[in-house]
Amino acid sequence: MDEPSRKPAPDPTTGSRRRSQRATAPKPATRSSRPGKSVASEELFLARDRSWMQFNRRVLEEANDPSNPLLERVKFLAITASNLDEYIEIRLAGLLQRNEDGPSEPDYDGLLPAQSLHILNDEIHRFVTDQYACWNHVLLPALEKENIRLLVWKRLTATQRKFVQAYFQAEVDPLLTPITIDPAHPFPRVLNRALCLAVLLRPKRRRSGPSVLGVLTVPRVLPRFIRLPGGDSGCAFLLMQDLIARNLGPMYRGYDVRACAAFRVTRNSNLYFEEEETRSLLESVRSELHNRRKGDAVRLEIASDAHPEILDKLRVNFELESDQIFACEGPVNLARAMYLSETIDRADLKFPAFTPRLLPIAHNTHDLFATLRQRDTLLHHPYDAYDPVVEFIRRGAQDPRVVAIKQTLYRTSTDSPMFQALTEAAAHKEVTVVVELMARFDEASNIHWARNMEEAGVQVFYGIVGLKTHCKLAMLVRRDEDGVTRRYCHLGTGNYNPVTARFYTDLSLLTADPTLTERVHQVFNYLTAHAEIDDYSPLLVAPHTMAATFLHLIQREAEHAHAGRPARIVAKMNSLLDPAIIRALYQASQAGVEIDLIIRGICTLRPGVPGLSESIRVRSIVGRFLEHSRIFFFQNDHHPEVWAGSADWMPRNLHERCEIVFPIRDPALRERITEEILAACLADTLKARILQPDGSYHRQSPDPAKTFCCQQFFMRSVEGRQPPEVIPGRS
Repeated sequence: MDEPSRKPAPDPTTGSRRRSQRATAPKPATRSSRPGKSVASEELFLARDRSWMQFNRRVLEEANDPSNPLLERVKFLAITASNLDEYIEIRLAGLLQRNEDGPSEPDYDGLLPAQSLHILNDEIHRFVTDQYACWNHVLLPALEKENIRLLVWKRLTATQRKFVQAYFQAEVDPLLTPITIDPAHPFPRVLNRALCLAVLLRPKRRRSGPSVLGVLTVPRVLPRFIRLPGGDSGCAFLLMQDLIARNLGPMYRGYDVRACAAFRVTRNSNLYFEEEETRSLLESVRSELHNRRKGDAVRLEIASDAHPEILDKLRVNFELESDQIFACEGPVNLARAMYLSETIDRADLKFPAFTPRLLPIAHNTHDLFATLRQRDTLLHHPYDAYDPVVEFIRRGAQDPRVVAIKQTLYRTSTDSPMFQALTEAAAHKEVTVVVELMARFDEASNIHWARNMEEAGVQVFYGIVGLKTHCKLAMLVRRDEDGVTRRYCHLGTGNYNPVTARFYTDLSLLTADPTLTERVHQVFNYLTAHAEIDDYSPLLVAPHTMAATFLHLIQREAEHAHAGRPARIVAKMNSLLDPAIIRALYQASQAGVEIDLIIRGICTLRPGVPGLSESIRVRSIVGRFLEHSRIFFFQNDHHPEVWAGSADWMPRNLHERCEIVFPIRDPALRERITEEILAACLADTLKARILQPDGSYHRQSPDPAKTFCCQQFFMRSVEGRQPPEVIPGRS
């Protein structure tokens, strides 16, 4: 493929680098098969925050969907709560900060921070109401029918009360530290998202005096649901907050307990420091993690029946407006409901067990390298097991012919076998790891791994100042049996995390292609030594060549369409926000290019607008597995190209991170991606929702007898129960 000419990248240490490299959309073609449409700039883009809320609503739909197994529906509800936590403490907190800082530029949708906050707060309040409606009116009654009960104190039997009281004395009370607020005991610094109890107290010696407030933090090591003994085949639980509330009297002797309410505070969790001005990135991140726990409060969740005096005291203490307070008609922190799904042993209430396909090269060193010398290997996780990727690193660590290992780590599991393999390999070969310390909410884990690897002799680097290292690369340098030194690489769309690989859909490419592997080597040089080159082709590398090349590829499809040649784009990713890419897609649509976008999360492009985007279709698939792979297909007349990688079409991915997108060069693998993976996603009528021009999402309404679910199709194909030709509409 011919790539557009590029200027050498500016010095990565300059603060203006990313702004100067932001690509602009290609100029409109001089000839169009369809009339263009003139619209205001802000009308070109859907509101980013509303789009995110629409995504979380699609997850909530899965919790309300009776066709899903019951405990999986509980899990979906917990996921919506976890998603909302992260969104509020990062995105909403950031908007609040921008609004407080004074005049600000509007976002791409034309909204200022204050306007976004107003719209967003209303939407979040409605969403929380709907979450608790799902919990109280849908899931709890369904659980009750399955003899799974969440009980209150008055419904406990004498045996159950005796059990929980003994549990409280032995396991709970020793961990609690009740505090009474007075001049000698100021309001404690409540930790971010910690479950607490606020207690309204009246001194027994001064019954006519004012009430005082007590605060008690529930340690995170304690479960939020206590499993109760029972004589039947079902199971019952009591909320931890209810058990503690029942035992407040002995903890506050000398006071009458007037009222009690569970609450939780969410704080601004953005990390604020200048990388360029810090002497040690690791120590700066570690220090900021400590501060994160004490950031400004941005949300208060509190039991809906909280005494007004408790509510007022908390609001004043945390300096919150009324729209930052959320009444909870049930357990405070629904994310902890995940415990029920994980601990209740009812296979009939969960998705059927699924065993992924295991390729034979996974456990044989000779076959692994010999196979890769002959052909590339493509894995589609979780339908193809992640074992070959783990074994790729493990065999590289154990094989004496492998002399060097290099790998990027963004997120990994706490007991990662890759970590063990890398640290063991450091004793007898060169091992280099690029760790992204600021992978959001994994910073502490990554600091831990980085320190341990350094102690084991691994060369640990933290990437480029000002850029997150988000690419997924691993490289083995091996002196093969024929005496030739070769590079073997893994390139992926997902993190090196064997745990999430069981429920994230991703692609892995294992290759010994000399052209690809040599460029991977150059990328590692860039990450460890800032050694840039002008052209990384056939790889696309952000922030250098990726944005410009994607714009070129989109424009090329438009030119094919103008000339009457086959022109089509299919792109699958997590989010689409980049304005230059969106404008280029609009221009391609006006030229007659057929465009299908599979966007799981945020999408600010408006599809189906006459004269602007009428040939663009956008769908979101939310199901059993988290759709995470990034795949890009360009028809290119009769010479189709397929790319995969770590980057979404977002400004941060294209301009503020080191990302890699790689070509799928093997014709058979390209065909598998286009005719099986993408074709199945586009044929989905069960879990796909279609984006409308106004930003809403609608389910398709097919014949119930002809519904098709791409994730079920992939699982059945692995199990040998469904041939590929059953994909609807497949040519």
